[in-house]
Amino acid sequence: MATISQESKDAILSAADMVSIVGEYVSLEQKGNIWWGCCPFHHEKTPSFSVTPEKRLYYCFGCHSGGDIIKFVMEMEKIKYPEAIELLARKTGIEIKYTDGSPVPQKRDDTKEQIISLYNRVADMFHYGLLNTESGKFALEYILKRGISMETIEKFKIGYSPADRKWLKSFLKSKNYSDEFLAKTGLFSSRYPDFAFFSDRLMFPVFDKFGQCVAFGGRFLRGDASKSPKYLNSGELIQYQKRETLYAYNFAKQAIREEKKVIFCEGYMDCIAYHQCGINYAVASCGTALTEDQVKLVSGHAKTILLSFDSDGAGQNATWKAILMCRRMDLTVKVIRLRGGKDPAEIMLNLGKETLINDVNCAILDSDYLLSTLAQKYPVDTPEGKSKAALDFFLYIDALQTEIQKESCLEQLSHAFNITPEAVRRDFANRTGNVRPASAREEARDVSKFPQIKKDAELRAVLAVVSDTNQFSLMKDQLTEEDFDNKTAKYLFSILKGCSQKGELNLNEVLGQCEDENVQRLIADSIAFGEFSENTVQTVNDGIQFIKRNGLEKRRNSILEQIKNTPPVTQENQVLLTKLLAEKMDIDKKLNKKD
Repeated sequence: MATISQESKDAILSAADMVSIVGEYVSLEQKGNIWWGCCPFHHEKTPSFSVTPEKRLYYCFGCHSGGDIIKFVMEMEKIKYPEAIELLARKTGIEIKYTDGSPVPQKRDDTKEQIISLYNRVADMFHYGLLNTESGKFALEYILKRGISMETIEKFKIGYSPADRKWLKSFLKSKNYSDEFLAKTGLFSSRYPDFAFFSDRLMFPVFDKFGQCVAFGGRFLRGDASKSPKYLNSGELIQYQKRETLYAYNFAKQAIREEKKVIFCEGYMDCIAYHQCGINYAVASCGTALTEDQVKLVSGHAKTILLSFDSDGAGQNATWKAILMCRRMDLTVKVIRLRGGKDPAEIMLNLGKETLINDVNCAILDSDYLLSTLAQKYPVDTPEGKSKAALDFFLYIDALQTEIQKESCLEQLSHAFNITPEAVRRDFANRTGNVRPASAREEARDVSKFPQIKKDAELRAVLAVVSDTNQFSLMKDQLTEEDFDNKTAKYLFSILKGCSQKGELNLNEVLGQCEDENVQRLIADSIAFGEFSENTVQTVNDGIQFIKRNGLEKRRNSILEQIKNTPPVTQENQVLLTKLLAEKMDIDKKLNKKD
């Protein structure tokens, strides 16, 4: 059996621009001779995925995935070795030759490619039927009245499926397609094989990331609406997996890379309206709830997720689930609130694209959105309502990935519902049954890499100082060892202080003074991956404020306990109580002071 020749493999590997090809999936940044990005194979915020062009290899220091460009394409596209070679050959323009010297590939199952070819042909037929047939005229009039331009119709290849359900099968049979093959395509009813799955509908071709049609969505336009769903979507097929596909991603991917953000919509028309208004980083889930795989498809480039779902109960529920999922993947999330219309297409038609653009620009943070909806869901002017709203919001806080984010949102909850910060923190700490367990991968990775080390806001602040020792003066002027609760943070702060006193404050000296191997590895890990190479001063400042606030709250609780246990029966006790109350008032002022 002929196989791909080694000569062809070597030629493809030599010609393939690894940074360019990997960069189609992951945002890469060059540091020296290595390109870095967040790993596409596991969730992370700190880049641990590296591409070394000279070695033609990729490697993730987090999950230890690695290999050449062929393996990378196999992993990302979920295809086999020969298919990966063929894909790279197309990208590099190199002709594949086989061991027998022939440029003709060995015989293999090409059903998937044949179905994709057919879908592209059918999409062209439906598109022609919308624009050039009398039967499709009403469908064209409908979509034009919705404000969709001819240019947009052409771009998205919107079409119309004939009302005659037998027409498509008859036509394709005349083009020598077999019954056996057509039965595999998903274009026909499984119960009535001669009947087309889509008929008398406005058709939206679904393209894969390469711009090939792999599925369809069909909108109901006329007849008895009670007997037919508004939208009919292709099912799972050999070339189409809903949970891994995003509508319009082929059009949006470049804008997503440039803007570093993406809009997730519910429907085809919503997505198309955004694109027509010049907001080209919009995509839509394909008739299903947003999935983790769909988010992964864009998370290599998009750092901010904007959600544009309906405002009804189902839409709010979808928004809630999407927020939790994206936050667990350490992505910033905002919510677009549409004003003046029920969907983007209606706003574009009635109020103009400027209104829709403004709505996008005014998107609010997910925490603000959730607190607003909880205030409508529960009677937050009552203790019971506040408690229920807080418990719901705790689920959101659990999904956040840093202690600083959690601390900030606990304060936000306190202010929103007029609850004391102490009560909010106690309930959050004492709640049961709603804490998200770490995934098996996260749990195994944390325990195996740095056992018994809690990487909270305190430790992150000290690690940021270790990465840039010039920031230690900022920390030592405001904190002492006694201010730290985290044992590892206190240990590193002590080492930094000792090195500073000796006039030898540098990374090598800190590592030399550190006798704990796990802490050494933690420092090396954070430095190697550039975890604090950006916004170092902000990270240190945030950590200092967190530690100082935590210290004030501990002192306040101690004072309250003293006041509780000190009866005012003697003059000495009365003097003490006066001092304690004065100190408590001073602490209250500091805690309520805006940073």
